[in-house]
Amino acid sequence: MMKRLSIMLASLLLVLTASLPAYAAIEVHTFDNVTQEEAFQELTATLRCPKCQNNTIGDSDAPLAQDMRQKVYDMLQQGKEKQDVVDYMVARYGNFVTYEPPVMLSTIILWLGPFLFIAIGFTVLVMRSRRTTATDNTAKADDFDEQEAKRLKTLLAEMENTENKNDKVKK
Repeated sequence: MMKRLSIMLASLLLVLTASLPAYAAIEVHTFDNVTQEEAFQELTATLRCPKCQNNTIGDSDAPLAQDMRQKVYDMLQQGKEKQDVVDYMVARYGNFVTYEPPVMLSTIILWLGPFLFIAIGFTVLVMRSRRTTATDNTAKADDFDEQEAKRLKTLLAEMENTENKNDKVKK
């Protein structure tokens, strides 16, 4: 009897657990035409959720993203253009909601920053290579000191003496 009750409770728990995904919220939007649906898909894929880390409002399950998707749908149903929706979202949430912020004084570092870092890196590389070349040349010149100069002179003199002796022997 106890075993049978346990099996029944386990079965009931399994059935209830398996049915939980049925309660998941699925947003269903109906559109008047295909262009509205395409605009909705494009806007939800290009607008960023302000609450989430680098997620679009189409990818995010945050309540704010759900509200933004609903607002996009409502505005498209009212006959607004895509740019009108983007302008509304930017006015409401700031330039952060777009993945391509406009070029303004406040965003100029975003646009020029990569080029600035490349220029700085290139300048550092050129300066280091010039400095290395200059120090190598200086080190080579300094390595040739007076003792080596005297030694070279004596070697040259010995070579000349040897050549002179060989020339005399040949004659």
